[in-house]
Amino acid sequence: MYKIPLLGDEAIAQGAIDAGVSAVYAYPGTPSTEITEYVLRSKEAREGKIIASWTSNEKTAMESAMGTSYIGKRGMVCMKHVGLNVAADAFLNSAITGANGGLIVIAADDPSMHSSQNEQDSRFFGNFAMIPMLEPSNQQEAYDMIHYGYELSEKFEIPVLMRITTRLAHSRAGVTRKEMREQNALKMPKIANQFILLPGNARRRYKMLLDTQDAFTAESESSVFNEYIDAEEKYLGIIACGISYNYLVENYPDHKTPFPVLKIGQYPLPRKLIEKMYNECDEILVLEEGYPLVEESLRGFMNNGKTIKGRLDGSIPRDGELNPNIVANALGIPHFKGRESSKNVVGRPPSLCKGCPHIYSYNALTEALEKYARGRVFADIGCYTLGALEPFEAINTCVDMGASITMARGAADAGLVPAVAVIGDSTFTHSGMTGLLDAILGEAPITVMILDNGTTAMTGGQDSNAFGKIEDICIGLGMDKKHIHVLDPIQKHHDKNMAVIKKELEYNGVSVIIPRRECIQTLAAKIRAEKRKVKLATQ
Repeated sequence: MYKIPLLGDEAIAQGAIDAGVSAVYAYPGTPSTEITEYVLRSKEAREGKIIASWTSNEKTAMESAMGTSYIGKRGMVCMKHVGLNVAADAFLNSAITGANGGLIVIAADDPSMHSSQNEQDSRFFGNFAMIPMLEPSNQQEAYDMIHYGYELSEKFEIPVLMRITTRLAHSRAGVTRKEMREQNALKMPKIANQFILLPGNARRRYKMLLDTQDAFTAESESSVFNEYIDAEEKYLGIIACGISYNYLVENYPDHKTPFPVLKIGQYPLPRKLIEKMYNECDEILVLEEGYPLVEESLRGFMNNGKTIKGRLDGSIPRDGELNPNIVANALGIPHFKGRESSKNVVGRPPSLCKGCPHIYSYNALTEALEKYARGRVFADIGCYTLGALEPFEAINTCVDMGASITMARGAADAGLVPAVAVIGDSTFTHSGMTGLLDAILGEAPITVMILDNGTTAMTGGQDSNAFGKIEDICIGLGMDKKHIHVLDPIQKHHDKNMAVIKKELEYNGVSVIIPRRECIQTLAAKIRAEKRKVKLATQ
């Protein structure tokens, strides 16, 4: 078949469609968002009645995909690396329950923190869960690994983790498709209690997981995604994981290195191939995106006196993503200095869009707080986090999804009164509702601003699960209706909005203020779509 140009994310999505996936669940988070977006746009997915759904958070997405697997169908769940923290309970337990239909978990890591709070490495979660992992080096491998991943999952009745990084997710290359496979027929688990993790059964299934580890390793040893590429110069051997292989070969015109290379795309680590390289080469250089997982492993089971270089010894920087220059420096070979010219370009920080409703919400909040000491606004993760930057400097914290309300509650309980929480509508349903319940039950003197722009704006304007429900949710959690206020965040209502905020700041209890106006970007997109419809209708 001919090649089609696909982002890494799109290659994963198309691979799942072609491999017979029945359902894809996700919470939007860069750099994973485009996977589910692609399935939602796909005509083939619609014709195949493939479920593609945004969920309230990554945990609910993981559990929904587990439900798909439970009935023998192929499921996939997609999230960014920090989303795996949210899904961790279900994810780790899925290794004990195992899978019935094929189950693939996509974790998109973000080394260099282009749009994230940290650059944690999801491979450690895979090792923690003791399940097989796949790490593609290019878009074609990403596509092919989805097909293989489902076969692997169903062969061993185990979930499979695929770890990608930002550069692979958001770069494009030609991908050759395979023939589409039919979706699995409904098939209940062979063992009736497979998914019941009562202690007695969980202990049995954990032993089964432990007993399968050698088989996982044997599978890695023979995997086409783990390749030993021999060469004559044996004073150095290079282990290149995932996309780092590309950064390595880009330093050689013919993409052939003078040193042996072990290209790793599947875990557990192929120990026999690593032992072969260790025995044949004088030194080992480990190239891997993220944390030094492989390097640490080598220092553990191959620590026989030979030099192992990588992130731990400073040959590779400890933080940030790799690039061909960093690899060239580690190899001690000349490289194209022009690649570093971006260091001389003045950075342009992101900012709230012109006309964004959050601007007017922050202006009113800041003025309402003028008589109080600074440092009492606890914010959350969304485009409204840009309120931390000039000219607003309106917020004081941003830690993780949902932390605004709980941190404000903790600060208020300890004596910081008033304390303010700022959270977006989508983040509120993701992980803010339980925090609000705690605050209500604890009668915390906090003011919660739920910035409702009707969408998940930071990741591309996906529908918010909070749309049209926020007041009802708050009342259901026990909020007093008298202390729930909906504001229209525009300049002409500034004085009125500020007066409401001032009043609630003085209230010795929980109040909720909902500034509500549609995101300026999604509104503009709707207007453009409407104009296109009119134009097509008149042609």
